[in-house]
Amino acid sequence: MRRVFWQSRSTPRAALAAAAVAMFTLALTSCGGSSPTTPSGLTATGTDDGTHLTMWIRDATQAETKALVDGYNSSHKNQVDLTVIPTDSYQQKVGTAAGGGQLPDLFSSDVVFSPNYSSKGLWLDITSGISALPFSGQLSTAAIKAGTYKGKEYVIPLTIDTSVLFYNKGLYQKAGLDPSQGPKTLTEFASQATAISKLGNGVYGTYYGGNCGGCLGFTWWPSMWADGLQVLNADGTAANFDDPKSKAVFDLYRGLYEHGITAPGAKQENGATWVGAFTKGNIGIMAMPSSTLGSMPASIDIGVAPIPGITGGQSTFVGGDVLGISAKSSHANQAWNFLAWSLGKDAQVNILAKGHYQLARTDLASNQYSSADPRLVTINSLGAHGVTPFSLNFGQTFNDPNGPWVKLLQDVLFGDESKLSADNAAISKSLAGG
Repeated sequence: MRRVFWQSRSTPRAALAAAAVAMFTLALTSCGGSSPTTPSGLTATGTDDGTHLTMWIRDATQAETKALVDGYNSSHKNQVDLTVIPTDSYQQKVGTAAGGGQLPDLFSSDVVFSPNYSSKGLWLDITSGISALPFSGQLSTAAIKAGTYKGKEYVIPLTIDTSVLFYNKGLYQKAGLDPSQGPKTLTEFASQATAISKLGNGVYGTYYGGNCGGCLGFTWWPSMWADGLQVLNADGTAANFDDPKSKAVFDLYRGLYEHGITAPGAKQENGATWVGAFTKGNIGIMAMPSSTLGSMPASIDIGVAPIPGITGGQSTFVGGDVLGISAKSSHANQAWNFLAWSLGKDAQVNILAKGHYQLARTDLASNQYSSADPRLVTINSLGAHGVTPFSLNFGQTFNDPNGPWVKLLQDVLFGDESKLSADNAAISKSLAGG
């Protein structure tokens, strides 16, 4: 599991957000933005008649998407011709193609940017197809909702990445903690991290990317959601980070840094070495992308737990990529055949689960491949408790290293906490397009 949602910052790689999003929006201006209509006869299975379909994805999702495409091509008359585009240039490529009417039959998007495509009418309305699926109620709804616009559904989950707690069982045992389970509250998380830090000799309780907006949105918002707070309003135009529930999360992590529980470098960490810090074996517990489990060293006995709120509950940021049918495609029913098949049991279990990738269906969380590793069952079930935030101005607000979210983080974690209200107002202004 190599794809990490936070790098497209997301999680997110941030340089993308400021320049590429601006070019993307400009290119889409000439597209008209009218909502396409759903073709008649879009059913649960679509049409498999030997049509050649074109498909674009960003390279961050190449491994699992190629596995799906290869599986489909080997078992269907239709054939999907896959084009992989570098993540840093993907949005510009899509925007330019949309402006020139040259989009492929199928194209994906980082889930946090899907509202931009939906609102501009680049995807086909596939609401009727999704509702016709016999397992529609078991899909990861957060990803679908992120691409929903004015009540119409335009995307299905292509690849899933969620935020989760990883903890070092060996360090837990040395610190006298129970290695069989992680913390049930964020307060307990802090207590366990503190106990581990007392081991000394270069061992620290936790670590985080204090200068990485995508890293901390991806891993800290779940604690706020678990405590019942909506960090953004429904249309993604205002933020609530000055709420007491948000402040409690910021205060907890600030305290862990000030008391030396957090490993050095957190203040400057921009995401480049964030995940790698845990692989050295001297960090007790930290929140990270679930997709990194497969790349963790076998020398570390790793436990997995949901991210809790200050007083309990659990949630996760549902990241990854979504896939939709181009509004200009002349092969909509054939393209839907691929989408519907990719969500079926054979593709989800015998391709994705077998490859240790996270599944888009909660009813398949436990299967013959994940049953050998209970951590995968935990990860696969997280989608039912997850959220994908919606905002048309997500990138410029949260992914840009010079944006208002990173400014807020630096203030509340390492600087002047009294600026929280002003920083939150700046975020809301950015979200509203100001």
